[in-house]
Amino acid sequence: MKLTPSEKEVLSYLIFPEPFQSILEESGMQKGALRDDLMHLVSHGYIEVYDLEGVNPVSPFYDSDNLQNFAFKATKTGLKVIQTHAV
Repeated sequence: MKLTPSEKEVLSYLIFPEPFQSILEESGMQKGALRDDLMHLVSHGYIEVYDLEGVNPVSPFYDSDNLQNFAFKATKTGLKVIQTHAV
């Protein structure tokens, strides 16, 4: 699967669990665009969804309409993408 530049950028923020709001502020992306990228990355196994504190994984059982209630972290597969395709 080929990632878009914005998806690669989002992955670069997710070495550690990051809340949706932090990713939104750091990336400067529009909320809808970030939501789309996160959902796409989750569905392809590049990131995992955690509780807001970034402690307990909740994927695949999360409310995709309320991403602001969750944190996200790159999976091993996502980290490999970051390493091989530096942003």
